[in-house]
Amino acid sequence: MSHGTVFVIDDDAQVREGMSRLLRLAGRRVVACASAQEFIDLLPVTGIGCILLDVTMPDMSGLQLHETLLARAVDLPVIYLTGQGSVPLSVRAMKQGALDFLEKPVEAELLFPIIDQAQERHRQQRESLQRTGEIRRRLSELSPREREVMERVIVGRLNKQIAGDLGISEKTVKAHRGRVMAKIGVRSVAELVKLCDELGIATQPPLRKPRSPDGV
Repeated sequence: MSHGTVFVIDDDAQVREGMSRLLRLAGRRVVACASAQEFIDLLPVTGIGCILLDVTMPDMSGLQLHETLLARAVDLPVIYLTGQGSVPLSVRAMKQGALDFLEKPVEAELLFPIIDQAQERHRQQRESLQRTGEIRRRLSELSPREREVMERVIVGRLNKQIAGDLGISEKTVKAHRGRVMAKIGVRSVAELVKLCDELGIATQPPLRKPRSPDGV
């Protein structure tokens, strides 16, 4: 597995340089920052990576930086490092989505597996986003009629029912259905339903309102 970039953000020069040296000796790509603002100035960053983030820094703490990154939709996984860990701090960090909360000094045997886990998580997130973006692009290429057919297929409507819904022939429904499957790149309705469900497209028919006693 190729390694991504590890961003080391710590105002303590000794810790920052020591951590960077340790990572580079292990063949890791490292970018070291002495402050939260120094990292912010690098944005946007590309590629796979993770952040080793000191909790207590002047001007902007690690937790404040993390909040800023979340607001900017920066998806790099965060691993907190602290010399004075506490339960409230660790709880807050985890609620913000931190991968782990480690106390300094951290042994390499503990740190490297966590970094690998963080970067693999980031890799999977990026691949998922790319896949979702590609599916959305394919959906955008459907004609209005193909979209109407697809929306009925994924809720379980039969070709005959769809034909009646849209006022077209079953043969035409089958043709549209085939083009939908080809454009989206799926081989089965089950696969189509799964993709639409992942994208938040309704895959269940709307509940029918019960009739009133007078049949209205």
